[in-house]
Amino acid sequence: MHETAIDETQGFILGAGVPRFSVRSASATAVSVVVDGRGTVPLTQSGDVWSGEVPGVEAGDTYHLLVDGPAGPRHAFDPTRPLLDPYARGIVRGADSRWTGVVVDDAFDWGGVVKPTTPLDRTVVYEANVRTLTAANPAVPEHLRGTYAGIAHESTIAHLHRIGVTTLELLPVHAFDTERWLRDAGRENAWGYNTLGFFAPHTAHASPGARAEGASAVLREFKGMVRLLHAAGIQVVLDVVYNHTAEEGLGGPTSSLRGIDGANRYRWASLPDGEPAAYYDTTGCGNTLDTSVEATADLIVDSLRYWARDVQVDGFRFDLMAALGRDADHVFDPAHPLLDRIRNHPDLQDTLIIAEPWDVGPDGWKTGSFGTRTSEWNDGFRNTVRQFWLTDIAEERRNGAPAHGIGRLADALTGSRSLFDTARGPLAGINFVTAHDGFTLLDLVSYDGKHNEANGEENRDGSNDNRSFNHGIEGDTADRGVRAARGRSMRNLAATLMLSAGVPMLTAGDERSRTQHGNNNAYVVSDDLTPVDWSDDEDAEAMTSAVASLARLRAAHPALRPTRFGVEGQETPGASRMSWYGPDGQPMTLEGWDQPIHRALQYFAESTPEHEPFDRVLVVVHGSGRTRDITLPVREDVVGYRLAWSSEKHRDHERLRPAGQVFTAYGPGIHVFEIA
Repeated sequence: MHETAIDETQGFILGAGVPRFSVRSASATAVSVVVDGRGTVPLTQSGDVWSGEVPGVEAGDTYHLLVDGPAGPRHAFDPTRPLLDPYARGIVRGADSRWTGVVVDDAFDWGGVVKPTTPLDRTVVYEANVRTLTAANPAVPEHLRGTYAGIAHESTIAHLHRIGVTTLELLPVHAFDTERWLRDAGRENAWGYNTLGFFAPHTAHASPGARAEGASAVLREFKGMVRLLHAAGIQVVLDVVYNHTAEEGLGGPTSSLRGIDGANRYRWASLPDGEPAAYYDTTGCGNTLDTSVEATADLIVDSLRYWARDVQVDGFRFDLMAALGRDADHVFDPAHPLLDRIRNHPDLQDTLIIAEPWDVGPDGWKTGSFGTRTSEWNDGFRNTVRQFWLTDIAEERRNGAPAHGIGRLADALTGSRSLFDTARGPLAGINFVTAHDGFTLLDLVSYDGKHNEANGEENRDGSNDNRSFNHGIEGDTADRGVRAARGRSMRNLAATLMLSAGVPMLTAGDERSRTQHGNNNAYVVSDDLTPVDWSDDEDAEAMTSAVASLARLRAAHPALRPTRFGVEGQETPGASRMSWYGPDGQPMTLEGWDQPIHRALQYFAESTPEHEPFDRVLVVVHGSGRTRDITLPVREDVVGYRLAWSSEKHRDHERLRPAGQVFTAYGPGIHVFEIA
């Protein structure tokens, strides 16, 4: 595949001279662009590019395509059907309820504000939905709640600063539609994983004033949000859905690519002669884009370049990225040309690349496979941490002993070396305990099972593998003992996330004890049931304070955030030297790692300075409901230990404890000691 400035030649170009329009189709026999109020212009073909001059076009004009072509099982040509330009930078619903492109004014004054340069080891990601983050925030003016402008409001930024967020990751903001079957059922797609176009910001997320003014104003509001976040030192990462489109399966709404060149843009199943044509779907959404086709790969790269260069976003989280790495035979290739282009394109060198490293097709789980320059959602971290702090503790309550020891948690704490190779290091992993998909943190400790009845699918949807623990009562309760135990578990989960090597990702509202009432698949649940709760709540304030303290602790201690894995017998700058001790203060034994009855360890981490001063810290983990005495390690280079943070409330954080002193752990907890 070659590198071309396709984003500068496709769609409408309004620069010097007569406006021009271009679109790509390898199968079409005729293509016209229709500009409302200005007429129809037939386009001329050169290879797979159809282009022509369109005099008089200006920002604010709406337009669509008419495309004709051959009949056939993989074609959907209809010369009378209006189609959406794949490169449209504005998308609105027209008077006849169809989606239509809008020519936009790209001009914007960035005021000298540039992208923040946050080192990856200092990055703290915060995953949020534009609507639900500010929809219920009384500090945000009512007309700005749930909008791009609401994200950029000073109260939102102040909260992000307080909890140490460096990088805001927004659920899909590319223009999206609600799936037809949901709309027919009277429900709405609340997450946005159903893309209409890869260049236009979603209009419904803009403020009423911008929506009324038009697509150019919506784009300006989005850019204004990016500028204000950047001025505050906060990066912006977009969750992007390039694996499928809103055209759904065969028979679904034909709005753009299917009617332009569906035979080449989507993956098709190889079926015996006489069988009806069928998509090869690895997304579970009806269709999958064929990234082995150059025009499709170009579309994706051009979209990334546009958002990174023209809109100044800082990175991308790729939904179902394994689907993008499948070749012409639908087999995943870690060296796929598109993945290489994303990693190596000059316009994307300063961007953060995050993979959701799986899809739902054959051999679709690819965590650990995406190579350098790519960080991956670490689902193994999620499962291990939930198991250790929740289901294992629940099993101990029921049966007297859990099923697992502490070894797998130790691997998670130190960067999942069993998953990511030495060359990539711990920062290849995006660690998370919760995400938009699944239970919130509060629900994780409040429900043993999912409660998705509000989705209208009789509770069949959503994962059954939650590794959650309700602490004795299902759902909300006034029982003070249960609430205290849940709060402690939430702190244990948050602390493990924030203190582990790798890049931590928080889910918006977890620090505010957000609930979805047991729904672990709230993609269709309305705003009044799922927003971040900004009310004056004692539990929410306590959890916010805990997360803020953990973020400060992480920032202060480079030993907790190594950039490389150490190599035995070598001095590795950026790595942390690890020493492991059992609860008796002696070096950890094999028995201590593996046996379920031994669920306590002491992790002594020392940085190998590269850019920051030498640092060391002791993390004590106790994964049992029983009380246990833990002897702090005796070392010649240690005078004493001062407790810096504990998931147990009311701990003495001031006095210096001499090496060898007994520290009593009262139930499951995690404790961090600074070292003198």
